[in-house]
Amino acid sequence: MQNKILKFDNAAIVASASVVGKWEKDGPLGEYFDLHDNTDKFGKNTWELAESEMQRLAFNIAMAKLSVSEQAIDALFAGDLLNQCVSSSYGLLDFDIPYFGLYGACSTAAESLMLASATVSAGYFKTAAAVTSSHYCSAERQYRSPVEYGAQRSPTAQWTVTGAGAFMVSGEGKIRITEGLPGIVVEKGISDASNMGAAMAPAAADTLKRYFQISGSSPSDFDLIVTGDLGIEGGSILCELLLSEGIDIRQQYNDCGAMIYDVKRQDKHAGGSGCGCSAVVMASYICPMLERGELKNVLFMGTGAMMSPSSIQQGQAIPAVAHLIRLSSQKN
Repeated sequence: MQNKILKFDNAAIVASASVVGKWEKDGPLGEYFDLHDNTDKFGKNTWELAESEMQRLAFNIAMAKLSVSEQAIDALFAGDLLNQCVSSSYGLLDFDIPYFGLYGACSTAAESLMLASATVSAGYFKTAAAVTSSHYCSAERQYRSPVEYGAQRSPTAQWTVTGAGAFMVSGEGKIRITEGLPGIVVEKGISDASNMGAAMAPAAADTLKRYFQISGSSPSDFDLIVTGDLGIEGGSILCELLLSEGIDIRQQYNDCGAMIYDVKRQDKHAGGSGCGCSAVVMASYICPMLERGELKNVLFMGTGAMMSPSSIQQGQAIPAVAHLIRLSSQKN
């Protein structure tokens, strides 16, 4: 199975939506997001409830763009960073739709899109939704320390994006999801939770190397190879790892965590991270470019650090995974 690329004959992103916080709106891609809240609270009393509200809003906006109600959605594939994926389960609680909770850390957007595409392409569902989110304050409270503590951040640390992205996947559309390659968990001894890019880069290199070997394609066959999200540190490591294998992706490569913030002006160190990072960049910026035909062939690889608060406190190394999907534009 590790050498099998999944082929999707009938899967396409037919609508997408993004909801973000203040820092994301103030970043280089701010004009592309559908909705934002300068307080990051979205009318709620806790950060966790605010994250759930972002998922609800993103899903509703995506349905509105598609001009459908929840009765037209056959399944929800959703996940987030918090314990037991509570942001997803609470945020999507009011929708009477079969629900699949996922945990892929920052790879969740790619994982949920892959599973939605597989089930739609196989004919099990007509339309499925992929939804994911993260929130800077809820993630800091769970994985590091509450923001009120004011802990100093390492230069290699990434800033968890406050954002939620939602995608509608159906059989026919301009943004075709044609292939998927599931990731394999990789662990290379990195135990520094402030350098997740370094922990995830080997998994990304493994998946991309396998994809090129199996498919027979090369980086030059793609307009864009984008990860979500290694940040500046991890993206640089990924390029170096692949160069050592004779694969040069530098001309086609970018990372959602490097795109979403102006890291110097906004003081975001190594860039963005979190489930919401790649979700909102894909939903608001990359998918519209595919729909307009400005991008024709894209590899999107979601990278996730599969750690927990307990594993970090016990000094365990960080395992990571990278799921890949291939998207192409198709004019109807």
